[in-house]
Amino acid sequence: MTVTIPPRIAGLSDIAAEHDAILCDIWGVVHNGVALFPGVAEALTKFRQQGKPVVMLTNAPRPSGPIHTQLARLGLPREAYDEIVTSGDCTRDMLAGRPGLRIRHIGPERDLPLFDDLDVRLCGADEAEMVVVTGLYDDTVETPEDYRAELGELLARGLPMVCANPDLVVERGTTMIYCAGAIGALYKEMGGAVTLYGKPFQGVYDLAFARIYTLVGHRLAPSRILAIGDAFATDLRGAQINGISALFVTAGIHAHEMGPTADPDHAKVGAVLAREQLTPVAYLPYLCWA
Repeated sequence: MTVTIPPRIAGLSDIAAEHDAILCDIWGVVHNGVALFPGVAEALTKFRQQGKPVVMLTNAPRPSGPIHTQLARLGLPREAYDEIVTSGDCTRDMLAGRPGLRIRHIGPERDLPLFDDLDVRLCGADEAEMVVVTGLYDDTVETPEDYRAELGELLARGLPMVCANPDLVVERGTTMIYCAGAIGALYKEMGGAVTLYGKPFQGVYDLAFARIYTLVGHRLAPSRILAIGDAFATDLRGAQINGISALFVTAGIHAHEMGPTADPDHAKVGAVLAREQLTPVAYLPYLCWA
């Protein structure tokens, strides 16, 4: 597969006319876990002012409610987007179809809303029928290796694992922290059965497409939907699998491969996209309007 280096654009306005809806990643595009990126609110708001919907699509392992709260706290105005779809929403849909399920949850307390109002029971490993991992208990100090012994016990019982966030790592401020996907990867490496919910997998896109169709009143051709993201394995790969156009934000999780963060090297961008066999329609350092 030959990959042509996509153009660097000045801002979303350069390609807005070619798209009728946006699926926008959050962490790495809208904020870095600590602060909102400048220009994002204006870009998304101006796109919506053209009568086109913006759906935020994130691998957060929680339902969308807490994500609305987080975005408001970081300063993103509600006028910047229409809906939020999370990998947690996708996971909840699956769990809703398993009434009475006994679950061993691995993850921080902040992720417990994932199970709100569901007919499931959180329990110890000795009673569980399934493991649901949403993250590390303390991602400021722990690594997946801290979980190897526990995962070995779960594996010995033959428990399947559901990973409610496929991301391996994410950038919080200037620090990389491990996500649920890293624990899932270790469990799989050890021989465990792991199912991942979220980008780049189909289920979360089905939810997102359904939200877009409700907002616009009809189905859109995938190429008229623009996925905005910074991660190769999730945002860009998911867009490509689903035939969606993609805008690559280079200052996110892969910024160290692109040269200067605010002024990425065009040749380096092309080289990494060729290596990953990814074909976004354009790239820019940070999401902005113009």
